[in-house]
Amino acid sequence: MAKKGELLPAYLIVGPDELKRRQSVTRLRARVDGPFAAFNLEEIVASADLEPEVVLSSLNTLPMGGERRIVVIEGVEKLPKAVSEAIVAYLADPNPSCTLALVSEKLAKNTRLYKAVAKVGPRSVIECAALKGRDLPPYVQKLAAAHGVAIGSDTARELVARAGESTTMLDTQLASLAALLGGPGTITREFVEANVARVVEVKPWEFLNCLASRDAARALSLYRLLDGSPLGLLSLVTGRLRELICARSLVARGEGHALAATLKKQDWQVRDYPTWARRYADGELERLLAECANAERALKSGADGDAVMVPLIARVCGVA
Repeated sequence: MAKKGELLPAYLIVGPDELKRRQSVTRLRARVDGPFAAFNLEEIVASADLEPEVVLSSLNTLPMGGERRIVVIEGVEKLPKAVSEAIVAYLADPNPSCTLALVSEKLAKNTRLYKAVAKVGPRSVIECAALKGRDLPPYVQKLAAAHGVAIGSDTARELVARAGESTTMLDTQLASLAALLGGPGTITREFVEANVARVVEVKPWEFLNCLASRDAARALSLYRLLDGSPLGLLSLVTGRLRELICARSLVARGEGHALAATLKKQDWQVRDYPTWARRYADGELERLLAECANAERALKSGADGDAVMVPLIARVCGVA
């Protein structure tokens, strides 16, 4: 068993998160330094014409002027079967002065190669799973700190909404924003809006959250970017108002804890509902629901979509 800090003979760096994979490989590269670093680090990209002899020769080469040699193979899922089988056989008795890093976006756990690396040690498989949407803002805040700047959770959500969920893209955007900021400071939502182009299609829930929080400017801005028919969007607005009515009612009865189960949603999805519901006066949500019914009749009678939806959105947001 390897001591703490010692490298294992092999690692599998696997998962869809490109930034995590890249960071793991970077840490391994850093273990090979000195004047012979170029000799003691070899990086191979898997391809159909890669030969087993080439890979085995690299793995069995002794380090020069150092204690360890590192071989990185990218795109392991594209390895020819002969090469994959040669690596499986090699791992049964690996070169003790060499560390093999197999990097893959995906590799099934039932493959011989995955099983062979997993047997090397308890930490030989480095999972680089993609973060869920709700986990991205806190992660963005950590990335920002690494670039010497701060970013609030709301601003982090705005960055994700604009740049997407690729951690590599988010890290690149944060590096650019930090450079534009010109030193330590806080990245604001206005700064993100001014300097990050939206490359991701607006999600309906993003619009509905702005609507429920009564942020008129952002709700109207996102409405302009949404795909879908006015009737379809109206049904989403109606549904969100009903959910807020439910939230307000449950909280009033002291049963706010039952909101997620009642709406058949996850707790994190309804976390802000009670706060949003309190922003409406008594009976206001019910009156807005009636206005949605009027809007539906108007749309079905051929009224212009924007002429109906824009005033409705404004009223839901509390704008006369």
